[in-house]
Amino acid sequence: MHRAIVISLLCLLFPALCNTSYAQSTLQQKINTVIDTSRGKIGVGILSLNTADSLVINNDVRYPMQSTYKFPLAMMILHLVDDGKLSLTQMIHITRKELDQKTWSPIVDDFPDQDVDMTLSQLLIYTISKSDNNGCDKLFKIAGGCTAVNDYIHSLGVTDISIVATEAQMHKSWKVQYSNWCRPSAMLQLLRMLYDGKSLSASSKAFLMKAMVASTNSDARLKGMLPPGIIVAHKTGTSGTNKKGIKAATNDVGIVMLPNAPYAIVVFDSDYPGGVERGEHIIAEISRIAYEEYARR
Repeated sequence: MHRAIVISLLCLLFPALCNTSYAQSTLQQKINTVIDTSRGKIGVGILSLNTADSLVINNDVRYPMQSTYKFPLAMMILHLVDDGKLSLTQMIHITRKELDQKTWSPIVDDFPDQDVDMTLSQLLIYTISKSDNNGCDKLFKIAGGCTAVNDYIHSLGVTDISIVATEAQMHKSWKVQYSNWCRPSAMLQLLRMLYDGKSLSASSKAFLMKAMVASTNSDARLKGMLPPGIIVAHKTGTSGTNKKGIKAATNDVGIVMLPNAPYAIVVFDSDYPGGVERGEHIIAEISRIAYEEYARR
């Protein structure tokens, strides 16, 4: 039977399927128009959390995660809380020697030149909501190291991700950041697990979602071109710029909480010429296109 006739018959029998397929194709075309102007490596993943329809673009690249990897790190820590091995109320002692004074660290800003004691929940909030690099590396120590976190995430069935270096290690060499990589499809898997509550308890899910909604890092990315009031639980990631003017990563991953059509979205913006504002604009454009599609559903 001729292919066009087969497609027509399928559309008559399963109109919802054909409408979804057409919508995804149109969505991809619009996003590719943005990607074509980027002059970099752009990976995109979008997943309906109601229907499981998904769109993944340029999934063959290993994108440097930068601070988006603090999200799977938090999942590991909260898994240990759920298992009774840690408690959100337990006190964590951080010595002044552990606090890198030159890295991005609201902890250092809030507690200058001193040892710090805070609860595990406070440490998680500094790391997720404020993207504190010192907090991140302290959580890696608590979790048992990068290998333990990487093994846990792989045990969930999410394998297209590699967590092997701390923030301190990444800051020592430009190349090291590329060892912490992820494909868009893998980050979508983790976001779906968080939303579905399959890997964490209800209380741990609620804690992490709240911390991601409260993110004080850039609102110019996934949220940048969305209407006011749209709730986004997200985690950003940002690299430096090398001597050739190439930025390794400007990223944002999260869940857009539309009442009738919540969706997960991942945008990895890698190895492009220009500053962070340019990368943020690309992410915001892609996010706006996705929102306009899902807001109609």
